[in-house]
Amino acid sequence: MEQEHKTDRKLLVKGVKYLMITLPLMFLGPLVINSAFKNQAHPFYYVVLGLGCLICITSMLLFFKGLQTIIKSLFSK
Repeated sequence: MEQEHKTDRKLLVKGVKYLMITLPLMFLGPLVINSAFKNQAHPFYYVVLGLGCLICITSMLLFFKGLQTIIKSLFSK
Protein backbone atom coordinates (compact mmCIF):
# COMPACT_ATOMS: atom_id res chain seq x y z
CA MET A 1 0.00 0.00 0.00
CA GLU A 2 1.16 3.45 -0.78
CA GLN A 3 1.32 6.01 1.94
CA GLU A 4 -0.56 9.21 1.17
CA HIS A 5 1.37 12.44 1.33
CA LYS A 6 -0.21 15.27 3.23
CA THR A 7 0.24 18.90 2.32
CA ASP A 8 2.23 21.03 4.74
CA ARG A 9 -0.25 23.89 5.21
CA LYS A 10 2.21 26.31 6.85
CA LEU A 11 4.66 25.93 3.99
CA LEU A 12 1.85 26.30 1.45
CA VAL A 13 0.67 29.55 3.06
CA LYS A 14 4.26 30.83 3.05
CA GLY A 15 4.52 30.12 -0.69
CA VAL A 16 1.22 31.84 -1.41
CA LYS A 17 2.41 34.88 0.57
CA TYR A 18 5.49 35.07 -1.65
CA LEU A 19 3.26 35.00 -4.72
CA MET A 20 0.98 37.68 -3.26
CA ILE A 21 4.00 39.95 -2.76
CA THR A 22 5.17 39.16 -6.29
CA LEU A 23 1.95 40.18 -8.04
CA PRO A 24 2.11 43.95 -7.40
CA LEU A 25 5.86 43.98 -8.07
CA MET A 26 5.26 42.44 -11.51
CA PHE A 27 3.17 45.46 -12.44
CA LEU A 28 5.20 48.07 -10.58
CA GLY A 29 8.58 47.18 -12.13
CA PRO A 30 7.64 47.72 -15.79
CA LEU A 31 5.67 50.82 -14.80
CA VAL A 32 8.77 52.36 -13.18
CA ILE A 33 10.95 51.36 -16.16
CA ASN A 34 8.45 52.93 -18.57
CA SER A 35 8.42 56.10 -16.48
CA ALA A 36 12.21 56.21 -16.60
CA PHE A 37 12.28 55.89 -20.39
CA LYS A 38 9.72 58.69 -20.75
CA ASN A 39 11.95 61.05 -18.72
CA GLN A 40 15.41 60.36 -20.14
CA ALA A 41 16.51 63.99 -19.76
CA HIS A 42 15.81 63.97 -16.02
CA PRO A 43 18.88 63.83 -13.73
CA PHE A 44 17.48 60.82 -11.85
CA TYR A 45 16.98 58.78 -15.05
CA TYR A 46 19.57 56.13 -14.20
CA VAL A 47 18.43 55.88 -10.58
CA VAL A 48 14.79 55.32 -11.57
CA LEU A 49 15.78 52.89 -14.33
CA GLY A 50 17.95 50.92 -11.91
CA LEU A 51 15.15 50.87 -9.35
CA GLY A 52 12.72 49.55 -11.95
CA CYS A 53 15.14 46.81 -12.99
CA LEU A 54 15.73 45.91 -9.34
CA ILE A 55 11.97 45.65 -8.75
CA CYS A 56 11.60 43.36 -11.79
CA ILE A 57 14.46 41.11 -10.70
CA THR A 58 13.05 40.96 -7.17
CA SER A 59 9.63 39.98 -8.48
CA MET A 60 11.13 37.18 -10.58
CA LEU A 61 13.13 35.84 -7.64
CA LEU A 62 10.13 35.97 -5.30
CA PHE A 63 7.97 34.23 -7.92
CA PHE A 64 10.53 31.44 -8.24
CA LYS A 65 10.86 31.14 -4.46
CA GLY A 66 7.07 31.09 -4.02
CA LEU A 67 6.57 28.36 -6.61
CA GLN A 68 9.44 26.36 -5.16
CA THR A 69 7.93 26.64 -1.67
CA ILE A 70 4.48 25.58 -2.89
CA ILE A 71 5.90 22.58 -4.75
CA LYS A 72 7.92 21.63 -1.67
CA SER A 73 4.80 21.81 0.51
CA LEU A 74 2.84 19.59 -1.86
CA PHE A 75 5.42 16.89 -2.56
CA SER A 76 7.64 16.65 0.54
CA LYS A 77 7.20 13.92 3.11
